[in-house]
This record gives sequence, structure tokens and C-alpha cells, in this order.
Amino acid sequence: MAPPRPTNILCSPILSILCLVFLFSSTALAASAVIGVDLGTEYIKAALVKPGIPLEIVLTKDSRRKEASAVVFKPSKAPKKDEFPERLYGSDALALAARFPGEVYPNLKTLLGLGADNSVVKEYASRHPALKLEAEKTRGTAAFRSGAFAEDEEAWMVEELLAMELQSIQKNAEALAGKGSIVKDLVITVPPFYTAEEKRAVGLAAELAGLRVLELISDGLAVGLNYATSRTFKSINDGGKAEHHMVFDMGAGSTKATILKFQGRTVKDVGKFNKTVQEVRVLGSGWDRTLGGDALNAVIMDDMIAQFIASPAAKSISPTVEAVKAHGRASAKLLKEAERLRQVLSANANTQASFEGLYEDVDFRYKITRAEFEKLAESYAARIAPAMQKALDMANLEVKDLDSIILHGGSIRTPFVQRELEKFVGKADKIKTNVNSDESAVFGAVFRGAGLSPSFRVKEIRASEAAMYPAGIKWTNIYEKPQHQRLWQADSLHGAEKQYSFKNQKDFSISFYQHVPSSENVSPGSAEKELITITTQNLTDSVARLKDKFSCTDSDINLKLSTRLATSNGQVEIIKLILDCEIEEAEEKDTILGGVKNMFGFGKKDQAPLSDEDAEPVETIASSTESTSSSSSASASPSAKDSKDAKDKDAKDAKPKITKRFEVIPIKYTVEVKGLPQLPRSELTRMKDRISSFADSDRSRALREEALNQLEGFTYKVRDLLDNEGFVEASTSAEREKLEAKSKAASEWIYSGGADASREELKSKLKEMKDIVGPIELRKEEALTRPEKLKALQEALNSTKAMIAGIEEQIANDTKARESFSASKESAAKETPKPTTISSDDFADLEDDVTTTESEPVPEETMAPPVYSKVDLIRPQSLYDSISEWLNKNLPLQEKLTITDDPVILTKDLIAKAKELQDVQVDLIMKSMQQPYKSSRPTAKKPKKPKTKKTKSAKKTASGSTTASSEKAEKTLEFTEDGKPALKVGEDAEMPSEEEILAFIEKNKKENAEKEKKAEDAARKKDEL
Repeated sequence: MAPPRPTNILCSPILSILCLVFLFSSTALAASAVIGVDLGTEYIKAALVKPGIPLEIVLTKDSRRKEASAVVFKPSKAPKKDEFPERLYGSDALALAARFPGEVYPNLKTLLGLGADNSVVKEYASRHPALKLEAEKTRGTAAFRSGAFAEDEEAWMVEELLAMELQSIQKNAEALAGKGSIVKDLVITVPPFYTAEEKRAVGLAAELAGLRVLELISDGLAVGLNYATSRTFKSINDGGKAEHHMVFDMGAGSTKATILKFQGRTVKDVGKFNKTVQEVRVLGSGWDRTLGGDALNAVIMDDMIAQFIASPAAKSISPTVEAVKAHGRASAKLLKEAERLRQVLSANANTQASFEGLYEDVDFRYKITRAEFEKLAESYAARIAPAMQKALDMANLEVKDLDSIILHGGSIRTPFVQRELEKFVGKADKIKTNVNSDESAVFGAVFRGAGLSPSFRVKEIRASEAAMYPAGIKWTNIYEKPQHQRLWQADSLHGAEKQYSFKNQKDFSISFYQHVPSSENVSPGSAEKELITITTQNLTDSVARLKDKFSCTDSDINLKLSTRLATSNGQVEIIKLILDCEIEEAEEKDTILGGVKNMFGFGKKDQAPLSDEDAEPVETIASSTESTSSSSSASASPSAKDSKDAKDKDAKDAKPKITKRFEVIPIKYTVEVKGLPQLPRSELTRMKDRISSFADSDRSRALREEALNQLEGFTYKVRDLLDNEGFVEASTSAEREKLEAKSKAASEWIYSGGADASREELKSKLKEMKDIVGPIELRKEEALTRPEKLKALQEALNSTKAMIAGIEEQIANDTKARESFSASKESAAKETPKPTTISSDDFADLEDDVTTTESEPVPEETMAPPVYSKVDLIRPQSLYDSISEWLNKNLPLQEKLTITDDPVILTKDLIAKAKELQDVQVDLIMKSMQQPYKSSRPTAKKPKKPKTKKTKSAKKTASGSTTASSEKAEKTLEFTEDGKPALKVGEDAEMPSEEEILAFIEKNKKENAEKEKKAEDAARKKDEL
């Protein structure tokens, strides 16, 4: 028989799988963090979920819970090609709006997916006149040309600027997640009125930022998810009633009302168990795209401009409304102050603002009351109720059907908004503030992200989003006439699958559209905005194949399309496109394939199963009254043969069975994205590279600024060092003079233009001073720590020397004991008589129950092996000699040096050498513990005794002895006077760990030091006496 082949574990597939599992699990753990982003018009909020960090708000670098939706390019004096300016975000960007109004880009959300000629974009441009807005050359959407770059630099698309803000959020989230964490996945909130084009713009921004969007969730549904996380709704299967709530969200850019249905449902769980899940479903939404805090700010801003023009101070320059609005710096000041006034009026009856040199060096003072503001905003207040009514109409509900109105958004704090809500509802108690009006949407988004990620297990809440816009298909039929079919309504849910059949037999195109009313004002032209167009490629050939091979007729051939709205973003998804035809065919008799199937038990459907009683295959013969069976070795009876022949004859005469089935051919197709022109791949790559280069520039700038701060801070540190007594004592006068000169030169260089120097030059200046300070600081530190570490090393040398001497003595004693033991053993062997053999016949007359045994030979007496040998002392002795030689050589040199000289013996060397000696001592002690305990005397086996029943007194005695012996000896380690380690263990023979041994050694050192100190004190007292 051949020997078994050795297994190479490195080539094992199991090992490979384990390695892959470890690799992917570690990678998944690092990348399992998910963020939810509430993409607001004025502010962006983010929350993080990660193993160990459950649903926590991502703070800005200023520890704020929300970041202003703004980015600024801080211009330089002379921008150069391929150079990037300083970039700031949030409140830092808004703080520069008055200085650089043409480089601050706030509230970009309202521009996503809209053409440069859209009225919303034009209104934005009028509010920010300093911004250089233009149409992007490929898509025609809004783009901004910045003066902080070279003139030939491409304009920045809105999606690129939004990508920068998302990257800033990502950076803050990774800082919260911890070092080495990667955040790539996110869920973003979007308004319910966003069309497919606007959602694509959000997706493009995330792609440019290098992020992966798990889902785009509507603002209202996100708030509803957060509302449901802390509540449990009764199952409708158990008679529970569904709840209907309206989420009223009024933010800076728009107003939304969303009707949500909350309920519990009992569904099947694993195995035979059931579970109750929570469901949140969007029934309808209403909105006003331009009704929000920004619009109310504009009302106050227009009133301020009107009063400024009418003021006596401004009449000398005769300004116009258009001139003031077109003045970038004045508009930025007015817009910022208008927002502040509106927020103050929410809590106060009146307020005021002052401007110094607002326009053409003319000062302006403005006052406004809450009543005046509400009068100015009357037309805006009237637009609140229609948005809520639209949501109710879509949901087919009335106000009385609502359980409550959940408020969200910053503008809901405006007093006249709350009055309009109460007027619409009729009852103030239905208006609830039971969610965080600022953060519930972001918490709902991150909860959704945790539910979509496989790394988390959260409360099961099934969320269903509505389409909001009807959608359908358009194509040309077989009669060359345009056809039109609506597949989804406004209240259709995402994920709803639709199927449609076509009679077309030649390659053609199918266009999907989204019906967006012209009142939405998103793009000119037809209300049916095309989304995608699919064009078949092999339809003509597939139809010909069905006709030629299967004789299919035109009426039998159908082209079937299955499609749905994606749950992640509501975009159209093609599930399958097939061509089928129902054909008839005769059922085949026994074939080779059928025989193989029957052999392996995959026979016909009407085949009778094998009964439990049939252990072996048997031949069955059918008759009119009963069926008989016989073994396979017996011959069939004549009646059975006749029956079989008749059956074979009937089978030949019978016609083959006709079955029907569908012949299916998958249809290939191409997909063309419609709507705004798509960016070429090369253009996408250029944008990603430019954003990446901008990020690299930011990192380089941060490192340069860090180097500048370090250099400037070190100049101040040098001033303090020159006044420090310890530093002066450890340095020479020449060193201090040189250091002072270097410090003054660096300080003057910084303030005379060196602040703009490169990082390398700044680091070089810093190194010149550190090269002087470093050795002096080292001398100062060494002078303080060296004595203590030197004493520790000398103690380690003494203890090592004592241990070596002790072990040498132990080796000598072991050698003598072995020689004595061998001599006694030889003499005992000569005197020992031979054992006698007892015959079994001598005990033949004994009783049967007496057991006789042969006498066993007495085990040979042995001696335990020695613990140590001379080989064990080679390394300790060598190490002791080398360290002693090093110390004896360098210590006299060190004692001759002064504090201003560089030391010969360094503290780190003393610590390292003491550690080596300590490790050697531990190794020697551990070797003594590793020796198995063996008695020097043999133990003879006790003769077997007949079993007897234990009495109660015996049990008590046994238990008493057990109790008495339950106390264990404490583990100790001591050193004898000659330096040998003495170890004492408990009855369980448990050895101390290496940490305990080190503790014992330290304890022994302290005790010895105390003894030496007491001896010195006693000697000193004796001398004094």
C-alpha cells in the first residue's frame, strides 16, 4: 500500500477561503460606516453609524451640529495656471461673503438639474449679482466662473461645487469614525418634488465626490422613519388601526407636506414563526418649490433697498434698485442681515439693523416690526394651505383623517406660518413638535442607511416611497402609429413592477417618460420628459426563428417587457425583455435522457413513489382486481405475460400526447439616457481629477501652514528657553548667542515675506534652531534622569551576579549528589537477593473468591534530572561581563564631564541594558519552573482491597478532610542569601506567570534596598554614638 501523500497546507483551498474571509471581513469592517446626509438648501447635516458608534451627528471642525451649505475660493493676488486657491466651507465661507462676494457659493441645492435659462436660476443670479454665472457647455446647466483661478480655467458646475461640500462632510465623518476608517456609503435626503433629472444631478455630485449613494430618500419619509424608530404600531392582522400623519417641512428653499401611513403587519419569519414589522408608506405629497426662508429673506431685503433709496442720505447719489442689487458687496450685506432680522422677528415684536458705507459710502439704518413683516409676506402666507391640500388630495384623505401634523424645518418657527397651520387644521392640538425639527430627517436617513447595509441589524421598518410623478412609455406600433401607455401613477410605489406586451416584430425603440407639469417650471417643452430609450437589436431575427423553426403565427408571438421604478432613486429599471410563442409538441417516449432520469429517481411526475416496505426493486404486474408481486429471480406468470403484451400493443396503437409550452428568446437592447445631455467619460474624468488635485492642494497648504505655525511658535519657545535656568546651565554662552541670533533672524524673515515661503524652506529654518536646542535639551534631561537609571542598572548587575553564583553552587551540589547516588545504587545492587517465584499449585486448596497475584518487580530507584547545566550560564555570564565592561569603561569618562558637555552614557542605553539583564533572570527562573516534579524514591503499588460499603462516619471523615485541605498555599518567589530563586507553589502545582515573576523580582529589589538603607542608618547612628 502506498504511503499517504503529504498535504501542503499552503495550497489548501480551505486555507485560501479562510484567508479571503479574513481579508474581506477586515476590509468590510473598515468600510462598514454609513452616513446619512440631510441635503438642505441653507444647511447640510450629517449623521454617522458605525460598529461602536450608533447614530451620532457628524460635527464640523468648529464642533457645530450643522454646516452652512456654502463654499468659497479665497482669491490670491496673481493666480497662476494649475494652482488652486484656499478653499473654505460653511460658516467660514459665509464670513467672507462681504469681502469676496464673487467667490462665495451658497444655497446651491435649488440650481441642481436646471438649465441656465431657468427662472429659478435667474432669480438666484439676481440675489447674488457678484457671481459670474454661465451655461455649462455640454449640458447647458448652471456653472460659475471664478476669478480665483487663471483665466483659461473651466467654469465650475453646480455638481462639482456640491461634490466639494460632500467631501468636506465625508472628511468630518471619517474623523468621527476613527483613524483608518473609510466612509464611502451614504443616504441623501431630497425633496419629494425632485424630478429624475434633479435626482441624476445629486447622483452626479456624489460620483464626483467618490461616494456611493445607497438611496435617495424623500425628506418626509426620512422624518417618518425617525418618528417610527421610537414607536410601535399595532398589527393590522390583529385588528390594529393604521395611523395617518402629515409631515410639514418648511425649510430655506421650499415647503413640503407629506402624508404618511404608519401600521404594523404580521409576516412570516424563519421556520414556523411569525413576526410583526413596522411599515411606513408615503400616500401623497404637496409642495411649493420657492416658498421658504430664502423667499422671506428676499422680502425683507427688497424692503431694505426701497427704504435705503428713499432715505435722505441716499438722495445725494440718486441710487436705483437695480444698481443696489447689482452691487455685489451691498447685496451680500443686505441678504445676510435680512436672514438675521427674520429670525429675530420670530421671537421679538421689532428689530433693527445698521450698515456703515452700504453703498457709495452712504450709511443706512433700518427698522422693522413683526406686523410690518407679516404684511409684506401676506402673499407668501396664502401659499401654505394649497401645498397641504395637494398632499391630502393625492392621498384621498381629509384633514379630519389625520392623527397629527409633524413639524420639521427651520422656517416653521415663523409665527404667521404656525397661524396658517392652525387655521388649516382647525385644532391646535393636532400640531405636534414631538420630533427634532432640525435633525429628525438626518437621523431617519442614517437609520435607512443602516438598514440597507449588511453590517448592521436594526429595527425592521419597511419604508415605501411614492413616485410623485406619473410615468409611462411611448413607441410606434406595427401599423407605424405612435402609441402611448401610462404605467405608473403619482402614488405608485417604488419597486412596483409593470409588464406590457407588444406585437412589434421588427426592431424598434421604446421611450420612457416622466410627466412633469409645466407648473413645476423645471424645463421648457412638453410635460412628458423623456427618461431613457431602449432599442431592440435581435427582435427581427428572433421572430424569423420562431416562425421558421416552430411555425409560430403573428398572433402567437408576443414581445414582453418587465420594468419597475428602482427603490434606490425612483429611476426606471428594465428587468427583462423577452420574445415568446406558445407551441405544441408531442411528448416523447422513453429517451436516453429519460432513462438516466429514471435511473437516478427523477422519473415522470405520475410515477408512483417507492413505499417504505419495498426494500428491493420488484416487478409489479397489474390486473383488474389486484396486483401481485414476485421476486426478481422468479419468472413471470402466463397471465402477466399476456397483460404485458396487450399493454405494449396498446402503447403502439395510441397517439402521442400533445403538450403546450412557451418558447422564450431573450431580446438584446441598448439603453440611451435622455433628458439633459450626458457628460462624456473624458469630461467626467477631467472633473474628478480636478477635484482630486484641489484636495491635494488643500493638504499641501495645510502642511505648509502647519510648518509656518511650528516655526513661528518655536521662535517664541526659544525666548522662553533663554530665560530658563536649567537650559542656561546646560548650554554654553556661544550656543545661546547663536540660538538667539537664529531666532531673531527667523522672526524677522517671517514678517518680511517669509510667510509665503514653501514648506521645505520653513522646515529648513526650523531645523537650524532645533539642531542647537536639541543637544542642550538632551543634556538637561540626561542630567536629571541618569542617576536613577544608573543605580537600577547596577542593581540588575548585582542580582545577576548573585543568581549566577547561586546556580553554579547548585550545579556543583547536584553533581556531588549524583555521584553519591550512583555509588550507593551500585553497592545496593550487589547485596539485593534474587526474588522467589511462588507456584500456583501451593494455593490450589484455597477458596475461589481469594484472588492470587504474582509479585511484581520493585521499580528501580531513580534521581530527578538537574535543573541547570553549565550551558545555561553561558549567555547570562557573557551578558554580565559585556555590560560590566561597558559600564566600567564609560562611567569614569562620564564622571569627568560637565553638564555642558554631551553625555557619554545615555539614559536609553541604561534602560535597555537593565532590561536585557532582567530578561535573562526571568529566563533562568522560568527554566526551573519548566522541570517536571519527580520523587527521588519509587512508590510501590498498593494491593487491591475488596470493595466495602462506606459508612456514614466514613463519609463525614472524608468530607471533613476535604474541607480541611481546601485551603491552598499562596504562590511566592524568594531569593536565598546566595542568590538562588526559591519558588513555593500551592497544592494544585499552579506556576506563577511571567508578570508575577517580574513583580516578585521588583518586590525583592525594594526589600533589599530597604534593608541596605536600614543598615546604613544603623551604621550612621553607631558612628554618631
